[in-house]
Amino acid sequence: MNREQLYQEIQKKKSFLCVGLDSDIQKLPIHLGSLPNALLAFNKAIIDYTADHCVAYKLNTAFYESLGSIGWQIMEKTLEYIPDNIFTIADAKRGDIGNTVNMYAQAFFKHMNFDAVTVAPYMGRDSVDPFLEYEDKWVILLALTSNKSSKDFQHIQSNGKALFEHVLITSSTWGSADQIMYVVGGTQADYLERVRKLVPDHFLLVPGIGAQGGDANAVISQAKNNIGGLLINSSRGIIYASNGTDFAQESQKSAKALNDLFRSHL
Repeated sequence: MNREQLYQEIQKKKSFLCVGLDSDIQKLPIHLGSLPNALLAFNKAIIDYTADHCVAYKLNTAFYESLGSIGWQIMEKTLEYIPDNIFTIADAKRGDIGNTVNMYAQAFFKHMNFDAVTVAPYMGRDSVDPFLEYEDKWVILLALTSNKSSKDFQHIQSNGKALFEHVLITSSTWGSADQIMYVVGGTQADYLERVRKLVPDHFLLVPGIGAQGGDANAVISQAKNNIGGLLINSSRGIIYASNGTDFAQESQKSAKALNDLFRSHL
């Protein structure tokens, strides 16, 4: 999916919402059972009830990789089930060089056909370039994350700038705003204005809204650009809105509630 198509979907649905399918087999509603096929059934139900309210789905690959080969199959089948007009993200946080990164790019873009993959930029440009070779595919670089230990490295000062600012400035020269997005945690609202000044045209993927404490209003007011330029992710707050037989219906209510908030900014 290219930039214009993503922009049109945001305008059509009046939504920045990305639903995180971080589906944990240990947290499924009891009535679904605990077998791997229950995980796929859970994902399909969440998609059925939230697709009208979101513009993206993000699959954290760890929840599927942890199940071995059958987990990969569930991830593939989940991806196939997502409607074509919805942006898909492999939250894999890959980072390597040489033939290895070429294989990662093939896995997520050629074999599985995700629209985007999250990548750790610590190893530099040659850990990112192979992902940029695919047309209408996106690299989402980790820039300023929402975890408590993000300050261990991301805020280290060098030449008057924090490390995350150097990451943004340098990596934005590796590709265009049609190819590169950035992960900026929703709990980092105090820094979003600085981020947006450095990458005014790029999309930002913002996790950490809801269960992690991020404020959606603060995120949007600080980080929205002239085309929206945001994908705001909520995972647990939507997919685990209920653990009963009404889990899908409750996920729909949670997704709609976030959308109602987003619409006031679009």
